[in-house]
Amino acid sequence: MPGVTHDDAPPLADLMPWSVAPPRLGRGWPAAPDPATLKARWDALVKADGPGREALFEPTRSRTLHTAVGRLPGTAGGTERLLRASGPCPEPVRVLRAPFDEQWLIPDQRLIDAARPELWRVADERQVFVVALPGAPGSPGASGAPGPSPLLATSRLPLFGPSRVRPLYRRPGGAEPNLSPGLLDHLAARLGRRPAPPDVLAWAVATAREDCRVPLTADPALWERGVELGRRALWLMRRDGERPKLPGGRRPYVRAPLPPRPLTLRYDRDEEALHLDEGRVSPVPPGAWDFEVGGVRVLEQWFAARTAEGEPGTLAAVRPAAWPQTWTSELLELITVLALLAEVRPRCGELEVTAEITVSELRAAGVLPVSAAARRPASVLDGREEGPEGQLALL
Repeated sequence: MPGVTHDDAPPLADLMPWSVAPPRLGRGWPAAPDPATLKARWDALVKADGPGREALFEPTRSRTLHTAVGRLPGTAGGTERLLRASGPCPEPVRVLRAPFDEQWLIPDQRLIDAARPELWRVADERQVFVVALPGAPGSPGASGAPGPSPLLATSRLPLFGPSRVRPLYRRPGGAEPNLSPGLLDHLAARLGRRPAPPDVLAWAVATAREDCRVPLTADPALWERGVELGRRALWLMRRDGERPKLPGGRRPYVRAPLPPRPLTLRYDRDEEALHLDEGRVSPVPPGAWDFEVGGVRVLEQWFAARTAEGEPGTLAAVRPAAWPQTWTSELLELITVLALLAEVRPRCGELEVTAEITVSELRAAGVLPVSAAARRPASVLDGREEGPEGQLALL
């Protein structure tokens, strides 16, 4: 990307200064690819007594059956100690368990070692969470080689690390963008029009480099091209609007029925077919099969998460008796999303940033350095939060 040197492009950490470490479960069983499995696991937990319940729970230093914690913001989980917990499972919610892998989570802070309530307070239909994908510099397996944008944006709360989670907004309802104070004003002066916060995110998704620096431009036409590509990528990654579709004749379908419990996954490049044992899905474009994050094929990782068998006697071993139809629908949509993203990626890589807005310029304008307050969470006191044992939480 000519024109912007390593030191001149501002880091994403300065453009979106507030960040939070990703939630840490501490045990795998509170998350699963389908909600019915989670409800069955919860039922097994609360029906067990004494040492049996403790063994199923899998206690850690952070969470035991005796731990007293409050309710997660925006959820309806219980707050009594798990030793006495009974009743139905808190309604599972959608999360991003791994890159491009939407699963379900029991939203109960008693089950999660580090739930990050500050993220739950700002999670709503307007929010977008941004993470650097595994393999980006600073992450295990980073190579430092040039490649596609390392940023993934999602409407679901991301549960994977090691990168920090950056919400687009600091408050619920799309209020107070998580952007360096003064950045929007400076871009408005340089571009001749004021961009909206999602425009800045779209530009970052389209142009972010493998070192997570984001070259900015003062060229209005170039800005619009980058934002347009970024919006396309955002729409595909978030999957919270109209369902994406490949052109007619290129849409994947189930050509041979999937078995009740497929065990193997393989790809036939000549036939553009994905085989799940004797089941077959086609056409599957090579771009979808080859789509990798951190050196791992997304489709292979997605399939492995749905066919893994937990250790007998543990809650992780509770899983569907047969492959649910919903997983087939999700697979077809994932293939579509990956294929379309594989087409957008090279177009983003062709953007050549000129008329760059450098770190030095942002410092001269007072946009950088970022204030310490902008790196801290905003006060969110709009709702009452229940503390341990049903008490009102003091925030």
